[in-house]
Amino acid sequence: MPTIFRQQPAWLLFLWLTFQGAVLPVLGQVTPPAAPADTAHKYETQAPPAARPRWYQHKLVRATAIPAVLIGYGVSTINGNGLYSSYDARRDIQQAFPNFHTKVDDYLILAPYAELAIATLAGVESRNDRLNMALVVVKSELIFAAAVTALKYTTGIRRPDGSNRQSFPSGHTAQAFLAASIVHTEFRDKSQWYGVGAYTIATSVAALRMLNNRHWQSDVVAGAGLGILSAHLGYLTHRNRWGRKPNLGKSVGHVSASPWQWQDATGVRLVVQLR
Repeated sequence: MPTIFRQQPAWLLFLWLTFQGAVLPVLGQVTPPAAPADTAHKYETQAPPAARPRWYQHKLVRATAIPAVLIGYGVSTINGNGLYSSYDARRDIQQAFPNFHTKVDDYLILAPYAELAIATLAGVESRNDRLNMALVVVKSELIFAAAVTALKYTTGIRRPDGSNRQSFPSGHTAQAFLAASIVHTEFRDKSQWYGVGAYTIATSVAALRMLNNRHWQSDVVAGAGLGILSAHLGYLTHRNRWGRKPNLGKSVGHVSASPWQWQDATGVRLVVQLR
């Protein structure tokens, strides 16, 4: 301690010690300079908030738009109605292809499902795993069978060949387009050609039903829309996605399909074996 303070009063000594211990350390601190402002991104525009999808972008609208157009057009051309009615189409077909007859359409309805099975067994990655795919197929087939059967017996439209009054809609066409829609949905991320091939087969079934004089134009057009709608509803009501299997405790071991016919309605009998 300096000699000058040895003879000073105690209160002055206390002030000196306080100044040494409290004030000087504060005065000795160096205030760090402020960080420079970040101007690197000042001219970037902020991303606008995600806009709500418009009404025509919703899943339900997209799933039902094309089927609604097909079914609506088919209904509008029943009998002699519409700009180009079912009667007009039958007249032109009979003139161009008189006495045409084949049973190929009875078996061609299985071709889209055969394409689905071959692509799956070949290892082509589908949208859903095999179990979920089988569940979608079963659900879509149930929707299709219920709708076609109900419409055939409520509309009571006579077939072109006069065999019965279960003409509307065409079950063959609806079945073929249902299977084609499933093929397209499962493999469209890999290649659009899977769907092109399946829909080409389905369109051939529709044409053969008219060439065989078994269905009107209105029947096959509405049947195509009904088949696509059944498949879309099967997917919309399905909650399992890729890699998520329902808690059934089993997996699909084998799936087979065979023609099914009851009276004049034709469909596909599916057999799913679990293991």
